[in-house]
Amino acid sequence: GSLPKWVVNRVSQFVAPKAMKKIYKAGLKYPEWKRKHDPGYKPWVYPEQNTLPSVSLAELSVQHADSLENIDETGLPE
Repeated sequence: GSLPKWVVNRVSQFVAPKAMKKIYKAGLKYPEWKRKHDPGYKPWVYPEQNTLPSVSLAELSVQHADSLENIDETGLPE
């Protein structure tokens, strides 16, 4: 569904600016926080620090929205 225009206008006028202020304040405190919490760990700069498992490109596939409705999930645990 779509949202009514008045909802979008209200959110963009009040909620979005508040969220941006919180993000800005958190960003100001980040350098001090990072100095206290493993300052050398930067996997976005040094990929060798990344401990997450890699995903093979062969395992990836493009899925189209119409095919997502036909996925059988009966054998998957919850």
